Amino acid sequence: MTHPFHPLYGQQFEILSYRHNWGEYRVTFYDTPGHVRALPAAWTSVAFPDPSVILAAGRAAFRVADLVQLSQFIGRIERGWKEEAEC
Repeated sequence: MTHPFHPLYGQQFEILSYRHNWGEYRVTFYDTPGHVRALPAAWTSVAFPDPSVILAAGRAAFRVADLVQLSQFIGRIERGWKEEAEC
């Protein structure tokens, strides 16, 4: 597990599967005997590192693509508030 904020960070697990599910690549593994978990592959060492993260070399806290998505999400929320205020 390579995601720095995940509680399983630094631990190693045997991968059961690596597949495209829920719009992204995910890995499944046994967390404990008999308990299967599925997580985004990007949170593990299985996936290739994001090129923007490599180029930022620790200088950027966020990826541009994520900031664009956040901006669009906030815009949708603001439009919803304006529509409610006009009612």
